[in-house]
Amino acid sequence: MSTCRNSPVSRWFAAHSRLPRWIALIALAWLGTPTLASAVPSYARQTQEPCVACHVGGFGPELTQFGRQFKLLGYTMKVGDQTDIPLSAMLVESFTHTRKAQIEAPAKGFGTNNNTELQQASAFLAGRLSEHIGVFAQATYSENGGLLGWDNMDWRYARMFSHGSHSGIWGISLNNNPTVSDVFNSAPAWKYPYMSADLAPGAPAQPMLLGGLAAQVVGVSAYMQLDGAWYMELGGYRSLSPAFLRHVNAGFDGRLSGVTPYARLAYTWNLPTGSFTVGGFMLNMRRGQVGTNDVGDAVALPGPTDRFRDFGVDSSYMYANGDHVITVDGLYVHESQKLDATYGGGGSDNLHDTLQSLNLKGSYWYRHTYGVTLASFVYNGSKDATLYGNDGSPNTQGESVELDYSPFGQSSSWHQPWANVRLGLEYTYFNRFSGRVHNVDGAGRNAHDNNTLYLYMWLAI
Repeated sequence: MSTCRNSPVSRWFAAHSRLPRWIALIALAWLGTPTLASAVPSYARQTQEPCVACHVGGFGPELTQFGRQFKLLGYTMKVGDQTDIPLSAMLVESFTHTRKAQIEAPAKGFGTNNNTELQQASAFLAGRLSEHIGVFAQATYSENGGLLGWDNMDWRYARMFSHGSHSGIWGISLNNNPTVSDVFNSAPAWKYPYMSADLAPGAPAQPMLLGGLAAQVVGVSAYMQLDGAWYMELGGYRSLSPAFLRHVNAGFDGRLSGVTPYARLAYTWNLPTGSFTVGGFMLNMRRGQVGTNDVGDAVALPGPTDRFRDFGVDSSYMYANGDHVITVDGLYVHESQKLDATYGGGGSDNLHDTLQSLNLKGSYWYRHTYGVTLASFVYNGSKDATLYGNDGSPNTQGESVELDYSPFGQSSSWHQPWANVRLGLEYTYFNRFSGRVHNVDGAGRNAHDNNTLYLYMWLAI
């Protein structure tokens, strides 16, 4: 996205381009009280820019080039003397239909098919807290489960720097989900689909990098963007206690052993009409088993741990020219597993297993208002009948198509930036599910029977 020379964006960058003389880091914590977060209108009110300045399609979470810079700078860009508390909210109402009714209801209080749901109702603390400190923190209620809990959080300290012929941004992020600090939509925490059915069957297994630690950990990562091209991030994560996670209504899948390292490297070519990025990820973790105490609460069990080593490669392309925007994203992740705890407890046939995932997505937007997206997904891995049941394979693959309409988000939109709506219609088609095409559950259900029609209305203020 280009910005005119005299816009508020350009004036802000000009005023903050000098080398800072001192560093201050404030460690902050956010507790929601009981998913994927997206467009946050408090940022638009803070910057006095329309939503299309930061988001493709005038609605999140897909970021433009300027949106990436805004996040790297710690959500701190501000125009004028606003003193409002940076609060926002969003609501998602959805309808889910599968080609064939499920054998059992997907959640308590719902039927086996044709479910309507208040899928998400979220409150955000999102925006500038000081010259160099900003925040994105979300608490979410879902009708599925009936709980209000904490969601993604990302507290940042960021500064610009220059040295000789080089310049850039460096910062520190305190967050609760590896890759949520990333600025590219090929990163696992922000990959497509941005909104999807939670009352329909999904892939039975995914690599840990694809949300396996989300909201169960806390970590600190240091990042740097150099010359607008290189992006580097290095961090570490530790488990939060089961007692704390119960207070914030988050799951607990086992305690990490020590600090789990995370690393990210990417390079961006900035083009006259967009950008092209290639990069990679690394996550190396050990996690123990989970049991229950006398009152049924999840607790960490002593003993051996399972080891997961994830390596991912990603690429993203953005073309933006006038009324037309095209984005293409790809992510491949390979996971090596050494299941000392699971295998020792009789939970798997193999001591060593692997998982792979491939996600591809291409979108076209006209005037940031009308969008169409085509996507393909493959999840595959070692055969392990005890771990996966049925055919003993996690192999699940298919395609999806989505049509979107975002009537607001422009500088001339009605009640900009308070009024924000996206209407989406998504159809997901399964070629294979849990390793099979037919009789995927042992009860005669075929992979195509899980095909899902998903309609949603997404509001943000």
